[in-house]
Amino acid sequence: MLTAPHVTLPATAHEPAVMLPTIGQGSWYMGEGLAPRREEIRALQHGLAMGLTLIDTAEMYADGGAEEVVGEALTGRRDEAFLVSKVYPWNAGRDSAITACERSLQRLGTDHVDLYLLHWPGGIPLDETLEAFERLREAGKIRRFGVSNVDVEELAKLHALPGGSDCAVNQVLYHLGSRGIEHSLLPWQRCHGIPTMAYCPLAQAGGLRDDLLDHPEVMAIAARLGVTPAQVLLAWVTRPVDGARDVIAIPKAARREHVEQNAAALHVRLDDEAYTRLEAAFPAPSRRVPLDIV
Repeated sequence: MLTAPHVTLPATAHEPAVMLPTIGQGSWYMGEGLAPRREEIRALQHGLAMGLTLIDTAEMYADGGAEEVVGEALTGRRDEAFLVSKVYPWNAGRDSAITACERSLQRLGTDHVDLYLLHWPGGIPLDETLEAFERLREAGKIRRFGVSNVDVEELAKLHALPGGSDCAVNQVLYHLGSRGIEHSLLPWQRCHGIPTMAYCPLAQAGGLRDDLLDHPEVMAIAARLGVTPAQVLLAWVTRPVDGARDVIAIPKAARREHVEQNAAALHVRLDDEAYTRLEAAFPAPSRRVPLDIV
């Protein structure tokens, strides 16, 4: 059996380094009735069995409904998953973050999350959010903290604060048609050893999202390699750079067949011809652009 590629979250003063698969499972739009609840639960469980052990959710998704779906999927299987959730920026205060996290834990049916993210920057000072995250860590309710939708200036401010350098990840929109983070943000994160979690890796949103899966180059490369266009996109976004992998994709899959396709993408290797053609069709921006956010 092929060894699946992984990303390592560095050790902190309180947690050992942890290896995570380069493809995990998202839960955005779960719990909203778009697919049968039982099917969503089974899809997440099937993903766990196939090695997609990172599961990402948030209090925002379906107003907590997605966390409840994830919690049901993890009943009796909590130890199999690396669980990520996110707090609203207006709930990220010194005390409100504690309350918000406890509500998330109740919906998730667990006593801790492995990674807790600030969903996007808001009006509450970062040092206050950091204080709350540290209190949650000391109480054993979170293992690590990180951020989401944060551009380089704000990330640098966080990193400079006491304890801010323990930020484990930045979760941002990133796919073949939305490469703006490659100009400034990704290089900064790589310099400081902060991995990236890529949401919407299948171009569900962001720049050039229309018909990306049907783009002639993507389809031609998929056909030549005997894979699906979605697997090309996942293999591209989690590709090694300078021999190392530091991007984790978190596509949502509410059906078993999509989960299986995502898991199979762990073993898709793009060749030099594929990279050259994709780079020509979707070049990275030559100047800095605003952070793509949905």
